[in-house]
Order: sequence, then structure tokens, then C-alpha cells
Amino acid sequence: MKKIEALIQKISGNDDIPLPRYMTNQAAGMDIFAAVIEEEIILPGQRKKIPTGIKIALPEGYEAQIRPRSGLAINQGITLLNSPGTIDADYRGEIALIVINLGEEPFIVKRGMRLAQMIIQKICRLDWVETAELTNTSRGSGGFGHT
Repeated sequence: MKKIEALIQKISGNDDIPLPRYMTNQAAGMDIFAAVIEEEIILPGQRKKIPTGIKIALPEGYEAQIRPRSGLAINQGITLLNSPGTIDADYRGEIALIVINLGEEPFIVKRGMRLAQMIIQKICRLDWVETAELTNTSRGSGGFGHT
């Protein structure tokens, strides 16, 4: 696996919040942690913006994808809106999570709780070449359950 380096900054007052980290040797995503000042209660059907206490600077040509944690989704109905969220290489603000409670019980977000995961991906840019017609494939325009 290729390793790259990127800069990360803890926002003042968040020294106790762990840096994002891989929880197993072959994990694709790093868990990221809630940096709420006090416990936040998210009622069923409610969504809240939850701070992480970190800012990052990715190298050009990379993005960070922010995704839900499967255990929270299946066990409590907790997921993220705008998922996967994209952190661009030129963004320098705090990473925040849009957490929604699709479960049946209130959910309490505690400081330092593992709340999401971040995956780093290499990206490419393309230039569109406009054409009057596209090449044909066996699938054609079939979609939404076509296969």
C-alpha cells in the first residue's frame, strides 16, 4: 500500500481528541472523533452538525471522503447526510459531520466518540470532449435495476 503524508491541525481546545486513525492493519478508513464541548442529543429524525476539532491539508490530487460507520448505522440508525462527503485538497476549514438519527431512540454524541470514517482517495481531472453521439454498448441507456 502506498503511504503519503498530509498535514493535520488540532483546533485549539481539542488536545484530548485523538487524531484520525486506522483501527485495524488493513482498514481502508480512519475513524474520526466527535469534538463536541458537551454531550449532544440527536432525537429521532433530527440532524446536527458535529465538529471534529481538526483541519487537514491534503496534497494536490487527493480528496478525503467522509463516510458513516456501519456499526452505528445498523445498531442505532445513525448515519451521515451528504455521504460520502468530500474534503477537497484546497479546503482548510474544520471538518464537520452532518449526523442524522434515523433510529427510534435519541442518540447521545459524546466527546471523543468515534462517529465517522475518513478515506483518502487519489483523484484525476478530466476535460470533456463534446460529441454529437456516444458509442453504443450492450447496456445502452438501461439503468435502475436494468441488470
